[in-house]
Amino acid sequence: MLTEHFSYNEMTRSSWALTHHVDNTPDALQLAALENLCRVLLEPLRREFGPIYINSGFRSETVNTGVHGVGSSKHLTGEAVDIRIPNLETGRAYYRFILKHIDFDQLLFEHRRDGAMWLHCSVLLDARENRHQAFPNYKVNR
Repeated sequence: MLTEHFSYNEMTRSSWALTHHVDNTPDALQLAALENLCRVLLEPLRREFGPIYINSGFRSETVNTGVHGVGSSKHLTGEAVDIRIPNLETGRAYYRFILKHIDFDQLLFEHRRDGAMWLHCSVLLDARENRHQAFPNYKVNR
């Protein structure tokens, strides 16, 4: 377990990596960043709302390329997570909570044309570098 409620497997799981037989193992620094992300962001969110489900956590370079992630993605460093949201109302509640209570780097309420939506949030290992960028309506073209 990385923290009380979030496991290593949950934060490194990738169906793309499994399908393509690609290693998605973080190094020591990436692992420290994942632990920080779980402690600073995910545990407070879980305390407020109950179980939180992760779409994507850490991504190796190969996995990030395979899923068409951006080259500068904080998923590569273990500092970002995509959180599954069950509906718009819950997603907006998560967004508002993070905005008000969490020291974050980026917070994106992402959505695609097909109706899929999720929260992307990054928390930097060095909190002094967090930029507090928040985008409540971020369209993804993929």
